[in-house]
Amino acid sequence: MSAATKEILGRVRQLIPPMLEKFHKGQLGRVAVIGGSEDYTGAPYFSAMASAKLGCDLSHVICTPTAATVIKTYSPNLMVHPLMRSLPSSPAKPASEDKGGGNHSPDTDPKEIANRIIPMLSRLHVLVIGPGLGRDPLMQETVALVIKAAREQNMPMVLDADALLLICKDPDLVRGYKQAVLTPNVVEFERLAKALNIEQEVAKEGKETDRVERLARELGEVMVLQKGGKDHLSNGSVTYTVDLQGGRKRSGGQGDTLTGSIATFLGWRKAYHEGLWDVKNKLKEEETAGLAVFGGSAITRVRMLPSRLRQKRPQPPGQRPHRRGAYRLSEHFRRGG
Repeated sequence: MSAATKEILGRVRQLIPPMLEKFHKGQLGRVAVIGGSEDYTGAPYFSAMASAKLGCDLSHVICTPTAATVIKTYSPNLMVHPLMRSLPSSPAKPASEDKGGGNHSPDTDPKEIANRIIPMLSRLHVLVIGPGLGRDPLMQETVALVIKAAREQNMPMVLDADALLLICKDPDLVRGYKQAVLTPNVVEFERLAKALNIEQEVAKEGKETDRVERLARELGEVMVLQKGGKDHLSNGSVTYTVDLQGGRKRSGGQGDTLTGSIATFLGWRKAYHEGLWDVKNKLKEEETAGLAVFGGSAITRVRMLPSRLRQKRPQPPGQRPHRRGAYRLSEHFRRGG
């Protein structure tokens, strides 16, 4: 671990809540994952369970009815809401074109579907949008409306997977919104860069973080986490590199657990700034957004390391035991890894 990483983790540790008797349920994070469809039930589960296991108080999944039936069997820890809908017709046909004639149904109107979800936002702290979302036009249009409503309420949100397709098509959904975090993988990052005219080539004298910084600036200081051998995160003005060693195996669901971990840190960040526990030398809000994302990335990379004492290969996300909750994680960061 580099000295710079150790110093950053020392600041990240301040966001991790202590175990105090005065706390009550819901104060230390209420996260909802919007995603989950007939074909994709694992991704929202991994995201929501990563959030819960790290230390979020309440974890929700907002998905389609077909996905809800399955996800409810995975764990009783999750609150599952079958509020999303997908089109039964051609997946290439925009939802707005599927409402004509006399066959109008509230289950095919993205505005009506979004209006069932938006009232929940006031009871939540953080949204994760994208795991298991898919590319169904009705799902995509519904999510776009929810993003706009969450933005009006100044709610932090983590966007991943197919939610990033929305940003490629309409960057203004998040442009200038500093409470948004994008977590693209290699392919998703290139898709975003192309949509925003970010050149693929980096100048020889440039840094390896140049492109993520340029993408973040183009989006108006939105936080972008570029996943890879090292995770680079930037809002265009402040950049961090997470150089902690991670597992070499790229398991399906790893990116989903990352979104849930980041969401929990963002929930703790809210509690931290609300003064739920006493701290000395309190960090500024503009500083803690990046630290929360750094913390989520760091713990995800650490979890993917194979244990030299227990096994030779890292376990996939659904089987990996979460041996460190919020308080063991704090001690882990204090020791420096």
